[in-house]
Amino acid sequence: MLARLAGSWWLRAAITAAILAWLSTRIDMRAAAAAIASISPVHLAAVLGLVAIDRLVMIWRWLLLLRAARLPISAGDAARLFLTSSFVGSFLPAGVGGDAARAWGLSQTTARMGDALASVVVDRMLGVLSLAAMGAAGLAAWAPDGVDPLRIVAAVSVLGVACLAAFWGDSLLRWALPARHHSGPVARRLLRLADAVAHYRGHRAALAHVMAWSLVVQVLRIWQAYLLGLGLGVTVPFAYYLLVMPLGLLTLLLPISVSGFGVPQGVIVWLLRPVGVDDATAFALSTLIVLSGLAGNLPGLVLWLRRSGPPAGGSR
Repeated sequence: MLARLAGSWWLRAAITAAILAWLSTRIDMRAAAAAIASISPVHLAAVLGLVAIDRLVMIWRWLLLLRAARLPISAGDAARLFLTSSFVGSFLPAGVGGDAARAWGLSQTTARMGDALASVVVDRMLGVLSLAAMGAAGLAAWAPDGVDPLRIVAAVSVLGVACLAAFWGDSLLRWALPARHHSGPVARRLLRLADAVAHYRGHRAALAHVMAWSLVVQVLRIWQAYLLGLGLGVTVPFAYYLLVMPLGLLTLLLPISVSGFGVPQGVIVWLLRPVGVDDATAFALSTLIVLSGLAGNLPGLVLWLRRSGPPAGGSR
């Protein structure tokens, strides 16, 4: 799995480089660099503190899922695996790279690939669902001119239904796939994963807790962007960040960039134009958002350098 992701690195790097090159023809990069260098140290320190907190919350919500699935891994090993895979994921396709590294590392530790992958899939699904919820809250706080709120609500509802339907994927897959194909290698893997995800249907309390903590993570990330903006002198109201940051964060999950550079930066620049933020400052803000996220992965580098077991967080 990791080999296939790594093999696509050059394609992602080419896409990222092409987008950054295109943005450089439309944005004053010297002004953007000057803005980054002039950010308020107080605001930057506050953001790094929030990054550390959101990493702790993310580890905790994943640990709740591991406990619900009764996967045999200690809290310390789970934390090391999460942090190390987050660092490794920095060099793989954005969004899916860290998740793949985490699932692979957990499967090496527990020898339960289906359950390991299911814990990461459910964690990601609830994360996306929480982003959709924050976007809906942002829409209520700041309705864009010329945009039909009902369409956005409908899109959010479809996304929510799709995430929830995954918990019944075992039944849906068996209904859609003829029984004679169930013994095929691909079908067996899909059914095993669907069964493992469906197992969480019996753990509603754990799912509710994870969803609540996922919302906390999104709020922390939106506050990070808001504080970075203030540190750059951007006076956009917090309510606007509630609306635009969920979309910006969703683009960070797309496996079309390396470490979150490229497409997410362009999207954030575009989203900040309607409220009068110049492109150079918006690009500086988007870059700082990506860099602060990478700073949160640095503890994983330390753990990776010290590891003595399997790559990406095996038990020691």
